[in-house]
Amino acid sequence: MKDLLGLMGKAKEMQAKFKAMQDEIEQLEATGQSGGGLVQVVLTGKFEMKSLKIDPSLLKPDEAEILEDLILAAHNDAKTKVETAVKDKTAELTAGLPLPAGMKLPF
Repeated sequence: MKDLLGLMGKAKEMQAKFKAMQDEIEQLEATGQSGGGLVQVVLTGKFEMKSLKIDPSLLKPDEAEILEDLILAAHNDAKTKVETAVKDKTAELTAGLPLPAGMKLPF
């Protein structure tokens, strides 16, 4: 019973830390690139696109498909960076806690 109370106390403490982590993630920004930096996308921690920069040399009507592919690649690069940052912050938060394998947060 004592272990259960201790675990419940840890869970409550972890919920507060998780909320703080969510607030921190919302402030996060990641820049993804493609085409050697010719296309850049900035995403927030909530995966919202904040900005898109396209080098003027890519603005040719007959190369629209290439530009579309580069935008998608830059977006996916930024998305991967955000996901990695979220995963790292979550790992920091749960370090040392005896959580069952596969347990998802928040509770």
